[in-house]
Amino acid sequence: MGAAGMKAITFVTQKGGSGKSTLCISLAVAAQEAGHTVCILEMDRQATISDWLDHRTADGPEVAQIDATHLDLVMERLAESSYDYVFIDTPGIDSSGTLSAIRAADLCIIPCRPTPADLRAFKPTLAAVYRLEKKFAFVLNQTPPRSYRIRDAADGLAVLGILPDVNIVSRTDHQDAIGVGQGVTEYNPKGQAAGEVRRLWSWIERRMQAARPRKASGQDAGKEAGKHAKAA
Repeated sequence: MGAAGMKAITFVTQKGGSGKSTLCISLAVAAQEAGHTVCILEMDRQATISDWLDHRTADGPEVAQIDATHLDLVMERLAESSYDYVFIDTPGIDSSGTLSAIRAADLCIIPCRPTPADLRAFKPTLAAVYRLEKKFAFVLNQTPPRSYRIRDAADGLAVLGILPDVNIVSRTDHQDAIGVGQGVTEYNPKGQAAGEVRRLWSWIERRMQAARPRKASGQDAGKEAGKHAKAA
């Protein structure tokens, strides 16, 4: 892809426990396995990714912990680098740093568990994404293998925006991989979790080349999200 073609993917949600950092890690590793050079910028003070890196023995992806106030400068420098992708892991709170990360993104990934609390929590995220006119996709994350909740959540999210054709099921491989400094595709390459992450990365790659998003106001998005949250 080259320096001029570097793309930024921001992982954003104002709900703790959504599995955002774990998803960021495994997708970054999957992207690297697909032949891309990847850098992860960690803005989340919980430092899940830095802790993962401490246990990692394989080369890449590069990880840098940064303060929100430095994001624009860091992104300018990265634009002149040889990275194909920069993944930005944001805090699980609504902040100016989160807005900066959304603004820097070519694509926003919004992880969401199929629970009423999660379906309500993404409203401010979605409003900001619409206001800044960014491409985005929901990812149903940490889902049970089978549940009516998954179908109901998927139907509701599909009304609000783009949803990939793969869910990330809650499997022990994810936690086990993070614990030993690996992505899930490295930890158990032939497992179901690895297959789901690879399929999701392939979908994201295609989405990065898709058309510009439709325009809508943050206020409209908030209203739609509110309707769905009530339905949930």
